[in-house]
Amino acid sequence: MDSITIRDIAKICGVGVSTVSRAINNHPDINEETKAMIMQVIKEHNYIPNNSARNLKKSDSNTIAVLIKGIGNPFFNSMIKIFESETKKKKYSFILQRVDNEEDEVDVAIELIKEKKLKGIVFLGGYLSHPVEKLKQLKVPFVLSTIGLTEIEDKPTYSSVSVDDFRESYKIVDYLCKQGHKKIAIITAPMADASIGKLRYEGYKKALEDNNIPVNSNLVRFMKSHIESYTMENGYEVTSELIEDGEDFTAIFAVCDTMAIGACKAIFDAGKSVPEDYSVAGFDGLDIAKYYNPSLTTIRQPVEEIAKETIKILFDEINKKHHPRFITFPGELIVGQSTRKIS
Repeated sequence: MDSITIRDIAKICGVGVSTVSRAINNHPDINEETKAMIMQVIKEHNYIPNNSARNLKKSDSNTIAVLIKGIGNPFFNSMIKIFESETKKKKYSFILQRVDNEEDEVDVAIELIKEKKLKGIVFLGGYLSHPVEKLKQLKVPFVLSTIGLTEIEDKPTYSSVSVDDFRESYKIVDYLCKQGHKKIAIITAPMADASIGKLRYEGYKKALEDNNIPVNSNLVRFMKSHIESYTMENGYEVTSELIEDGEDFTAIFAVCDTMAIGACKAIFDAGKSVPEDYSVAGFDGLDIAKYYNPSLTTIRQPVEEIAKETIKILFDEINKKHHPRFITFPGELIVGQSTRKIS
């Protein structure tokens, strides 16, 4: 195999990039059998760690990479277009790198920096809960975009651009409460997701609390791990199960529009209607939310502003024009036809 990379080795072995990296670096936190298998594959394919031989022949390249988790979520489509367009204006090359849910995006980034000689990175989606020491291994500027952060340092060591997921989630659930709903289900990410899923869930809980509504654990539903995250299919499966369980609820808040649309389809297939039987609300403000029938009640994120600010900050840091910043944009509650007031 020509020009084999660490990702190729990981794929052949059926493990993540971080596992291959640990094997190469003789890290103690790896199963010995797994390590032996990886090293055998490396030997068979004549893999040279970090592509040292190729990098000696290459000069520095003006390239940035966008590492994306949740590539199935169409919310990222328009952002990626803006990233690519703005990057080209700067005469830089653009790489889009998918990161699987089980992969460590920092390990992927470290290897990509070595292989592609990157000048900067955007982490898009997912969450970063790594200690500062690990982030310091990234030797190029990077920006977190649309990544929920549960803890912000007084002086951030890196830049982040997003909406306030807790506040915006609170806003839409509080709206449902004010419409008379007291039995509100939520479709969110597993609690292991320490960012967007958790923050939007915490906003949901706080809104219920402030409206004197106790949280019913039977109405807290998590995305299916065997289905791609934040997709219509996931929303459909979770809602179908909720209905089949016979739970009493009047509204569903899905933490993204795609899952909200999947929820609507499950309701229709169960012989029910939206919003007459169940109100449905989403989050993101996708174009499809406006044109779907019924149009979705949602929180619109300012996608263009977030994307442009992300790239601006990244290039400012590449050019050493300023220190890291934490930018939060406000979302907008869009009331569609998918929710109604009840007595």
